[in-house]
Amino acid sequence: MRTGKDYLEALRKAPPSLWYKGERVEDPTAHPVFRGAAQTMARLYDLQHDPRYREILTYEEDGHLHGTSFLIPKTKEDLRKRGLAYKAWADQTLGMMGRSPDYLNAVVMAYAASAPYFGEFAENVRAYYRYLRDNDLATTHALTNPQVNRAKPPSGQPDPYIPVGIVRQTEKGIVVRGARMTATFPLAEELLVFPSTLLKEGPGSEKYAVAFAVPTNAPGLHFLCREGLAGDSPFDHPLSSRLEEMDALVIFDEVFVPWERVFILGDVERCNNAYAQTGALHHMAHQVVVLKTAKTEAFLGVAALLAEGIGADQYGHVQEKVAEIIVYLEAMRAFWTRAEEMAKLNEYGLLVPDRGAIDGARNLYPRLYPRIREIIQQIGASGLITLPSERDFKGPLRPHLEKFLQGATLSARERVALFRLAWDMTLSGFGARQELYERFFFGDPVRMYQTLYNVYDKEPYKERIRAFLRPLLETIPALEGA
Repeated sequence: MRTGKDYLEALRKAPPSLWYKGERVEDPTAHPVFRGAAQTMARLYDLQHDPRYREILTYEEDGHLHGTSFLIPKTKEDLRKRGLAYKAWADQTLGMMGRSPDYLNAVVMAYAASAPYFGEFAENVRAYYRYLRDNDLATTHALTNPQVNRAKPPSGQPDPYIPVGIVRQTEKGIVVRGARMTATFPLAEELLVFPSTLLKEGPGSEKYAVAFAVPTNAPGLHFLCREGLAGDSPFDHPLSSRLEEMDALVIFDEVFVPWERVFILGDVERCNNAYAQTGALHHMAHQVVVLKTAKTEAFLGVAALLAEGIGADQYGHVQEKVAEIIVYLEAMRAFWTRAEEMAKLNEYGLLVPDRGAIDGARNLYPRLYPRIREIIQQIGASGLITLPSERDFKGPLRPHLEKFLQGATLSARERVALFRLAWDMTLSGFGARQELYERFFFGDPVRMYQTLYNVYDKEPYKERIRAFLRPLLETIPALEGA
């Protein structure tokens, strides 16, 4: 288990190739856009050593302590412990950090536990899991192909290496070229390139069927970052100043991948089924359900305090809005509980959370989130706009601020701090990015619904209706020859 100091020192000594506004970032831990997220990640690692959290956040194996997100669950008790560990980290960030390492640790853990799925590369997967676990590394991954022409497959793009593809194989490994978007939290030490969208079968598709891992400072690998959203004052920007995890376009310029870090090569079918068949989908979604539960709890707390703070909590329409968030929260808690309680062993002996529960959660939450954000805006109203800064409270007009910006139950300083938090959750650049992120967290919502339609077993319910209708139909004889 590493400490926060270990993480920050590693980031300083071997930073990823981060590019921000045309310049290479030499030390992310000191850069105004990146340092807040780096410090937050360091605090998450330190929690593993805090006596209050150690029992939840760690487990022992072969005389060594490891982070709980690496625990291979064999029992429901193991699965519940993983859920509690996810929650402990998520609560520290109000559920606003989507790429804390436990997310991808869950994927690699499931891959390793189901390693036979990867055939000739099975031992590579097991060894990589042990490497991540034993060094407690931070990970990110590169998701979809660049949006050049979505109507055509990877091989039909203007350049065959716009998507990441295999250029050549050598005695020591493979060389890849292309790009992927979007890598969230590039302040990691390892980049995982796993299949994230379905590949169509056909000539030339094999070179895009690849899964591998590389260090984020690998030669030829570059992270081109979007404009930063980090505020410079924790009072003025309580979330973005600490949780701006950044998103980047990842460029692979002839990147070499050693054979021991290759997990899938040239197998389209294996790529397309990797997440579901290994249980990785179930486990990554388990972490997400817990994270979204923590996030919804934070929104409920803010909504209730906003209403109470300005004396609006006695109005029926405000109570209705807060209660609406309560309903959403209880739904997420129910998904979380069912995911664990109805878990089953897969063919490889890995206990996987219930897919019905996680599919319900990951399809519903992208539709709930914009409404939750809207409720905060409706309760806060103009109070979310009239917000002085930290410097104003240190200036000569503070007596006026104390008089005019106080709340029913809050001092002016307390009220502005609360409304600043609500603003950063919903109206700032950080808040707007959070909504877009939630809308597409697991992909195109329409395709997700289509996938759910195709994988969900509807026959028992159809048969129940057929059985109900049969005696009714018997009262009307069918036409001869019909």
